[in-house]
Amino acid sequence: MEIGKELFIFFKKQLRSCIFAGAFFFLMFFSKYVTSFGLARYDFLFIAAISVQILLVTIRIESLDELKVICIFHIIGLCLELFKTHPLILSWQYPEQAFFKLGTVPLYSGFMYASVASYIIQAWRQFDLRLIRYPSYCLSIPLSVGIYLNFFTKHFIPDLRFVLILAIIMVFFKTRVCFVVKKNQRSMPLIVAFALIAFFIWIAENISTFLGAWQYPDQANGWSLVHMNKISSWFLLFIISFIIVADLLLYKYKEKRI
Repeated sequence: MEIGKELFIFFKKQLRSCIFAGAFFFLMFFSKYVTSFGLARYDFLFIAAISVQILLVTIRIESLDELKVICIFHIIGLCLELFKTHPLILSWQYPEQAFFKLGTVPLYSGFMYASVASYIIQAWRQFDLRLIRYPSYCLSIPLSVGIYLNFFTKHFIPDLRFVLILAIIMVFFKTRVCFVVKKNQRSMPLIVAFALIAFFIWIAENISTFLGAWQYPDQANGWSLVHMNKISSWFLLFIISFIIVADLLLYKYKEKRI
């Protein structure tokens, strides 16, 4: 009975942490119907996502400092999107028209990356996260930079993702994340948390592409399941997000790093 109650609280807190991502999914579903009003769905998503973000800050679910962090992810995501959707690369595409657009990228797309940052920030608060044996800046920062650069360089030189994953295992092997669901503090290896979250992001990606948020080349003639190798991409991308948020929060609260 006690375990069931704790699981209920756990999922409740997870849903609370996904407040922006959940709102964004609702907007994606609803956006299918806005074209009949003469508004491009990508533009609707951009305007609506900004409105949701303003609302979250206004009702103090997110702070201005947290909004600044989320904006950083919006910029990081847009830079990656501009490269990946370039006609010479075309890892994926946005087939619909938009006014709020930068090159090949509708501006709403940055909010998909921002939603990951929002989840981390909310989960940090909801579960009172603590990190044990978290690596120093001299390891975490170069690792995140290397992961981010590999998303670009892999189109010109061999993909180093498996080398990077090995480096991640070495750097985070001893790191555990502590969290509180109800009263008792629990913990798990941070790498396991990374893998689980990457899997659920992959599921969210399948829902997003089904709703037409973006399109992979093999989905041009109809939706199909996103290849499972994307889980490793999300694993790496989520680690970049986590490192940035964790480093900023640990610095802000002057928590000790081992």
